[in-house]
Amino acid sequence: MKKMKKIIAAAMLLAMPCAGWAQSEWEIPNQNRQDDTEVKKKTLFCRSEPRNDEKYLAGAVPMVNGKVVFTFDEDVPGKSAQEIYDIVYATVERLTQAENQFKESQISLVNKAEHVIAAKFQEWLVFKKSAFVLDQTVFKFMLIANCSDGHLNMTISRLSYAYELEREGGGLIVSADEWITDEQALNKAKTKLNRYSGKFRRKTIDRMEEIAQTIRTALNAPKP
Repeated sequence: MKKMKKIIAAAMLLAMPCAGWAQSEWEIPNQNRQDDTEVKKKTLFCRSEPRNDEKYLAGAVPMVNGKVVFTFDEDVPGKSAQEIYDIVYATVERLTQAENQFKESQISLVNKAEHVIAAKFQEWLVFKKSAFVLDQTVFKFMLIANCSDGHLNMTISRLSYAYELEREGGGLIVSADEWITDEQALNKAKTKLNRYSGKFRRKTIDRMEEIAQTIRTALNAPKP
């Protein structure tokens, strides 16, 4: 319950005007990134589509109160909350500045006293790439990391997609809550991914696992 209150508080703060932060311990961190005028489009997940979709089937997309929320809990024995905070901050900052990111990706808020980090992402998620085809979507989400002694709790929520907006007649703007759930992205028997929404579900799960593994590797790396 305490962790959920922190998550809700951070989400509310992200939507509030700056005046609402004056009496709180939240602050906007310094941004040390280059101001690119062009969106870099280095793509992710260019490997061939997996033939076995079992890992993407029923239950693979977690729901909390009707919303898609990916949660990662990692025990980090021997490290303090501050040490975990410093590692996660540096790792998330690198992720927001990767070449596949839009300039909007950034660490938005931090609470140093509570060791909480809130970041927003806007990036390219690629379904298929070849010499003749580039099928991709703009992907947005919010990451909140709660660091404590010996443990990291991280959630990723507010996921959404903007797909083929340049297409005549308009493209698709949709949230994960109404697009990649078991009901929307699987067939009635829950044995196969739907052809259209299923590809969003598959690549979203892959991306969540990639982020978790990147942070997990950083947390468990030996000290220099």
